[in-house]
Amino acid sequence: MRMRKKPGTEDKLAVIGDLLVRKPEELKGHWRRAFSAEQPVHLELGCGKGQFITGLAARHPGISFVAVEIKGEVILQAIERAEAMGLTNVRFIHGNVRHLHEWFAEDEVSHLYLNFSDPWPKGRHDKRRLTHHRFLKSYSRILTASGWVHVKTDNRDLFEFTLNQCLDLDLKLKNISLDLHGILPRGKYERSVQEDIVTTEYEDRFTRMGLPIYYAEISLRPIKAKP
Repeated sequence: MRMRKKPGTEDKLAVIGDLLVRKPEELKGHWRRAFSAEQPVHLELGCGKGQFITGLAARHPGISFVAVEIKGEVILQAIERAEAMGLTNVRFIHGNVRHLHEWFAEDEVSHLYLNFSDPWPKGRHDKRRLTHHRFLKSYSRILTASGWVHVKTDNRDLFEFTLNQCLDLDLKLKNISLDLHGILPRGKYERSVQEDIVTTEYEDRFTRMGLPIYYAEISLRPIKAKP
């Protein structure tokens, strides 16, 4: 279901505080200038209302977080949440992820998060999925060689598609889970970083519904190693 546009959203975004980066292209290669400290940059694509990115930022003050969201009504809520929490280590970009290379330089991002991305279920739309090999190759340019892409979804078809894209590119996968929160009768916590899980709004909803959450971490190092 599409979220209705709320009147006044653009006006509010125009006057909101410094957490919204209005000209991200001017920070390309210099994102650490946007923060008060020289520290790693982590990026979330499609931050929604901001529960995940603000949760991470609150838990990890030694990391600088950047979140991208295309929907104005949604990113406004995310920014207001971050402001209410008094966070200084998170910034937001209102825009389309297709412009990543205009905003970030090579090797500028340490970790990238894809949480509950649009599955684009129709086969003819597979190139729009954020884990399509074209996007993965694109991420490899801005991600450090030691960085990882973190994927969470409730959509099994999208998850299988993602794994197959990774296999086609000979990418390394780790911490794969078909039931991250142990919802299913035989499900269990499978990874060593379970204590560090920060959830999204969708994740909480699906977990309450008894649906499993799929998770994997992807290394793009093999792509970066190719000439």
